[in-house]
Amino acid sequence: MLVARDNARLEALAARLRDQHKIAVDLLPADLTRQADLAAVEARLRDDARIGILINNAGMAQSGGFLQQGAESIDRLVALNITALTRLAAAVAPRLAESGTGAIVNIGSVVGFAPEFGMSIYGATKAFVLFLSQGLSLELSPKGVHVQAVLPAATRTEIWQRAGMDVNALPEVMEVDDLVDAALVGFDRRELVTIPPLQVAGRWDALDSARQGLLADIRQAQVAERYRSQA
Repeated sequence: MLVARDNARLEALAARLRDQHKIAVDLLPADLTRQADLAAVEARLRDDARIGILINNAGMAQSGGFLQQGAESIDRLVALNITALTRLAAAVAPRLAESGTGAIVNIGSVVGFAPEFGMSIYGATKAFVLFLSQGLSLELSPKGVHVQAVLPAATRTEIWQRAGMDVNALPEVMEVDDLVDAALVGFDRRELVTIPPLQVAGRWDALDSARQGLLADIRQAQVAERYRSQA
């Protein structure tokens, strides 16, 4: 099942998939920032037992810094990158958990690690995607449902043009086919977090280990010594 706003492009993609791969393709045109459209996709995910994998790929980028963002652009960014992604996962998860199989793949971004990149709201939405995926994995993996977070770096898609940004001005940009191939390798390996551009896997392992070590320190009732009054 393909979901996107542009029905003509959905039809063209469906025709290509049917022709090249001899598969059945259903179309559900929807703008996931609109409540009625989002509800229609949620209903399909809840009710259609043929759907065993959700790819939460919809998202938009942010141009300009925090001071350049208006209320409408903030609402739209959060609605698509956070609200829609979360609600779609919530719609399909109970059915997958009951069946003891299936997967949810959430597309995040390495920007969620990097406030230094200056995309504060966008990066915050992608940090949410990682946290949500990690939490869902803890809840759903014992029930047989795999959850994967895919964290790309800059990738050559239309997200840049729609955000008013020139992708050719970026120093390094991954091709989308390479990203997808890497994400699928990570999926086959049942990775929780797949970071296609990360050359040294141990750096993610070290970061996650440090986070785990932090948990023991923050589960305490006593205020840390450095915060106690010296008066």
